[in-house]
Amino acid sequence: MILTYPGFNPIALGFGPYTVAGLTLGPFAIRWYGLMYLVAFMLVIVLGKKRAKQNMLTGWRTLDVDDMLYYGVFGTIIGGRLGYVLFYKPMYYFAHPTEIVAVWQGGMSFHGGFLGVLIAMWFFSRARHKRWLEVMDFVAPLVPLGLAAGRLGNFINGELWGRPTDGTWGMIFPRVDNLPRHPSELYELALEGLLLFAILWTFSKRPRPMGAVSGLFLIGYGCARFIVEFAREPDDFLGYLALHLTMGQWLSLPMIIAGGIMMMWAYARAGRVQPTIIDRLK
Repeated sequence: MILTYPGFNPIALGFGPYTVAGLTLGPFAIRWYGLMYLVAFMLVIVLGKKRAKQNMLTGWRTLDVDDMLYYGVFGTIIGGRLGYVLFYKPMYYFAHPTEIVAVWQGGMSFHGGFLGVLIAMWFFSRARHKRWLEVMDFVAPLVPLGLAAGRLGNFINGELWGRPTDGTWGMIFPRVDNLPRHPSELYELALEGLLLFAILWTFSKRPRPMGAVSGLFLIGYGCARFIVEFAREPDDFLGYLALHLTMGQWLSLPMIIAGGIMMMWAYARAGRVQPTIIDRLK
């Protein structure tokens, strides 16, 4: 059955304009996409505190999650924006540098946000005297549901639509054309969000070698994004790159390779290290 995009209003709430002392302020708007970021950060808090209670023997406290989110928010937003600027439209933003801060116009990169979080968690680990990989193993299972919220925001905005399809599950996006297209935002929500969360949360319930959970996240996200990109319409200003792959696929390949290397290193290292007290208590 061919569906038609519902045509959601991207603005959740609108206010104004207001006149104060002769000055007109507004109008102001709260957008669904911004609210999805808020939902994502709230999910990290809830899941992080639950995970901290499960990991008290390894030195995690629920209060650590609040500080970790503080670092993570800055890493996500700054890294996501700079990643989009540098990976996708560097020439445009170098010519219009004042627009780099105009995040309300759209343009965030997961891969840039991921690098931003890596750097932010390094600062957090230094401040908390924890090992960086240990922190990343703690954070990795918290991320996918936040990604799912972000993809739902993309769908509400009617952006990042898919390629045309002859299948019976296509969706028409009237703002694009009248061709049935893959609802690739929903594919990403399911794979990068729900499925990856289930895998990581289950995998991380038992003690794993340091770096294994992070490695599985890299493999899982990289594979999910690489696969979905076959159904997602490439950015019109980039198109297809070498080997007929998209920018998203080229940025995901290093994640898959790095994740595989990290998991092999983690388990090889675990085989050389004597069991800890926690290991004996399993």
